[in-house]
Amino acid sequence: QVQLVESGGGSMQAGGSLRLSCAASGSIDSTYFMAWFRQAPGKEREGVATISTGGSRTAYADSVKGRFTISRDNAKSTLYLQMNSLKAEDTAMYYCAAVYTGGGYTTEARLSPSYKHWGQGTQVTVPS
Repeated sequence: QVQLVESGGGSMQAGGSLRLSCAASGSIDSTYFMAWFRQAPGKEREGVATISTGGSRTAYADSVKGRFTISRDNAKSTLYLQMNSLKAEDTAMYYCAAVYTGGGYTTEARLSPSYKHWGQGTQVTVPS
């Protein structure tokens, strides 16, 4: 059984930074794509960033390009999301996901919420 546990969320003023972590345990394989998603109240779940197995390929939502950076440490089975220059519109529950099950072949396609395993989420709040 795969478990994903997010941490690092909280409240941060606009312009500040937060670093989210997602610790994976169980039968997780370093060959799997992983991703971060977010969901604000009343909105659909949105793909934020995705990363290939070795970390050489990444893709980001247009809304976070240049501000967020996804990375992974396979030795520690941990996924990260460095979030800089936070804005009020970044307020959401953030989820990590592993094992892409969709049919897309591009890195950008892996921003769709077609993943087998999901964490419980960590809340990020940026007061306006």
